[in-house]
Amino acid sequence: MTTTPGPGRRTPDAVDPLGPVDVAQPLAPVDADRLPGDVWAAPVAAGPLDALVDVPGSKSLTNRYLVLAALADGPGRLRGALRSRDTVLMAAALRSLGVGIEDDGGDWVITPATLRGGVEVDCGLAGTVMRFLPPVAALADGAVRFDGDAGARARPMGPVLTALHGLDVEVVPHGERGHLPFTVVGAGAVAGGPVDVDATASSQFVSGLLLAAARFERGLLLRHTGRTLPSLPHIDMTVEVLREAGVTVDDSRPALWEVAPGPIAGRDVRVEPDLSNAGAFLAAALVAGGTVRVPGWPARTTQPGALLPGILERMGATTRLEGDVLAVTGTGTVHGLDLDLHEAGELAPTIAALAALADSPSRLRGIAHLRGHETDRLTALATEITRLGGWAEQTSDGLVITPRPLHAGVVRTYHDHRMATAGALLGLRVPGVKVEDVATTGKTLPDFVGMWQRMLGPAG
Repeated sequence: MTTTPGPGRRTPDAVDPLGPVDVAQPLAPVDADRLPGDVWAAPVAAGPLDALVDVPGSKSLTNRYLVLAALADGPGRLRGALRSRDTVLMAAALRSLGVGIEDDGGDWVITPATLRGGVEVDCGLAGTVMRFLPPVAALADGAVRFDGDAGARARPMGPVLTALHGLDVEVVPHGERGHLPFTVVGAGAVAGGPVDVDATASSQFVSGLLLAAARFERGLLLRHTGRTLPSLPHIDMTVEVLREAGVTVDDSRPALWEVAPGPIAGRDVRVEPDLSNAGAFLAAALVAGGTVRVPGWPARTTQPGALLPGILERMGATTRLEGDVLAVTGTGTVHGLDLDLHEAGELAPTIAALAALADSPSRLRGIAHLRGHETDRLTALATEITRLGGWAEQTSDGLVITPRPLHAGVVRTYHDHRMATAGALLGLRVPGVKVEDVATTGKTLPDFVGMWQRMLGPAG
């Protein structure tokens, strides 16, 4: 049996060129002989890229629009919605609550209805389902049981459930408190009013409460009490879609949101492309050289993925926006960087993969909350980069990645779609990289493998 040292464990020749690192607890050694059976051989780029990649709609916007349409005062239409595991789970959950959601060509037509209890919601591994729908279920006329994948039971839920308790909504745990499974006992109405929530672990706790708040009898005065607030652009996104639907939201005070009670307008909405899902494709231009273009890039957006062009430029790319087409061009050389990703932690796996291929060390900061995502992403990234011969150490709030020559091996994904896309990026340059369970990308990008191969062209 062969092993590789766990990230966080220093070897005698390890050098930290970025200064002292607050290293997390060492991981258990990795057993490199125990390889999974279901693996995908990540293709190596045969040369510089020249590709146009049409990225499907934003998962974050699709699921927010679905929730608002379900609570609206009239029918709505969702155009360009992402059809992936997370969004299909959201639609199925809302249907179980009595909402009409019908296919009309490529659109979803949503017809609100009185929300019913006596049902079960399968959250899968979708944070938006497990955190956005409990406040909605509180408006149902009976009990709604929530559960999901085994991995979902490890994801934190306590803050939103505590907030619901503070709003006099009954929540019955069926296992470890603050985690799935649990039942929300809907009473048909929620009084609303002031409530505190600690959203240090996820901005979704704030967004979930805000999305349903206009349907509460007194609206909601929500205060964040935690030390930090990750992914603030996602909360800004929630506030914007609420205002677009006619809801009055006051977010003029730091860490405080006030939603007035009132109707939510049924609307005809087109969903923007998912800019974070575009990240791996755009980053491929840095790894392989050449140019990758993504059409439909919005001139203005609340998506955290909008930070990508600036980040990629710091790592060696040139970018340009030609109408609504973002073009990223690279030379095959990637530069390391010191980067605070507090507002866009979902980009961390893509940036970490680039950092492992860079010409200098990188430090990624402000992403401690990634330990509570689909998997503990900090541990997963550090483990998999180290497994391939690189060096990555966990800090208290991120990673330090020191590039070393990488070799063939299997990248484990831990049922996390962004670990799979990070593995594909590494495979563009490193022959023999295989990605375990690449089908997990179906969570947000159902045809990832096909899109990746088309980007590389016939020789890819």
